[in-house]
Amino acid sequence: MLENLDALLLARIQFAFTVSFHFFFPAFSIGLASYLAVLEGLWLKTGKSVYHDLFKYWLKIFAIAFAMGVVSGIVMSYQFGTNWAVFSDKAGPVIGPLMAYEVLTAFFLEAGFLGVMLFGMEKVGKKLHFAATLMVALGTFVSAFWILSVNSWMQTPTGYEIGANGQFLPGSSWWDIVFNPSFPYRLVHTVMAAYLTTAFVVGAVGAWHLLKDKANPHARKMFSMAMWMAAIVTPLQIFAGDMHGLNTLEHQPAKVMAMEGHYQSHPEGAPLILFGIPDSEAKTVRYAIEIPDLSSLILKHDLNAPMAGLDTIPDDQEPPVGTVFWSFRVMVGIGFAMLGIGLWSLWGRARRRLYDMPWLHRAAVLMGPSGFAAVLAGWITTEVGRQPYVIYGVLRTADAASPLDAPAVAASLLAFVVVYFTVFGIGVWYILKLMGKAPHAGESGIKGDIDGPIRTAGITPGPTQNPGGEEPLPTEAPSEKEPV
Repeated sequence: MLENLDALLLARIQFAFTVSFHFFFPAFSIGLASYLAVLEGLWLKTGKSVYHDLFKYWLKIFAIAFAMGVVSGIVMSYQFGTNWAVFSDKAGPVIGPLMAYEVLTAFFLEAGFLGVMLFGMEKVGKKLHFAATLMVALGTFVSAFWILSVNSWMQTPTGYEIGANGQFLPGSSWWDIVFNPSFPYRLVHTVMAAYLTTAFVVGAVGAWHLLKDKANPHARKMFSMAMWMAAIVTPLQIFAGDMHGLNTLEHQPAKVMAMEGHYQSHPEGAPLILFGIPDSEAKTVRYAIEIPDLSSLILKHDLNAPMAGLDTIPDDQEPPVGTVFWSFRVMVGIGFAMLGIGLWSLWGRARRRLYDMPWLHRAAVLMGPSGFAAVLAGWITTEVGRQPYVIYGVLRTADAASPLDAPAVAASLLAFVVVYFTVFGIGVWYILKLMGKAPHAGESGIKGDIDGPIRTAGITPGPTQNPGGEEPLPTEAPSEKEPV
């Protein structure tokens, strides 16, 4: 049975599955690391214990999300060699150094300061601990910087040369590769999406506990901070998304045609199709609900501007329209729902009823996972819209896969499905369990089980450690009042 399956399709499904799981955790940890830095900074500035308690509350959740993000990310690196060996061979001279820069900068930065951030609150000074938290937050951003630079280069490849062996080689300047045409827009749009993802998770947790006890000061504080983010950042994100779309129209017009559902060219103004059912065989959107000329106004700022359609490109270069069309609408729809929550919260705040609006709180709880759905829908729009290319315009996906048999890819895909749903399912369940506990004064934070250094050779000192031959003094655990 497995022999009849398509190895290329299975390899694409496998990578899509693993990267979808992985994307959830960085999207959360990037924003949460910055939120933790803000909480600790406000605690140091104001001395209010509520910020300190919230820092410890969310630190435990961050530790688990960060760990699952690291583990899930390692798997994808191996897939470059197993399922996409041709791509790795051809593009390795360009993308290899960029991914190495992520390790040398972001990973080392996070590894150097994460332990201090998680376990050093009582062991180092307050300012040093705050510096460690800032470095971890910076590390998450730097990691996103390099990964998005790689992805953007695959979307808009520049600054390369083709070697005699068919490899993509760096050209005269690495700046052209790193800062390729779509990278600045994708970086801003994705990082802001991570911040909004975190904001709506924090807001949902705060709203959940406000529904149980609207007088809880910790729930009030986190909900208020999250709603400020929703009200301020969502309009900025919509603007950034619009700019990103204009950049995509310039460099990847076929993707925008699929997003808009424009099978046919429109010489005198293109309609904005709100909903419909794309039919790629008939080259039309059935049951379309559309607004005349609005697509031209949005994309070219002119109601009568001509818009090219998919009829201007060969069929074998056309992306899967149905998938791109609907994933784009899911992303945009969630974005405007976020804007609605933000405006609703401003209305409640203006009436001094932000904490006395149970319907707003219920809506915020429902919107808790909306950020994850939006980033996943956006990723699908970006990656599926690039097809049939893995490096846009120059290397087809079908030419980038490893020469593997379908049963081999299917077996590893099945293993990933079982392991991922088991391991990460347990992790997500534990995170939800932590979120279900109400934040309170005197949060414990993360505690290690070891109060002091371990002697790996045993408890009793050896002769070189006890040259006088005296009987070693009995060891006692330090009291809570004694410094460690």
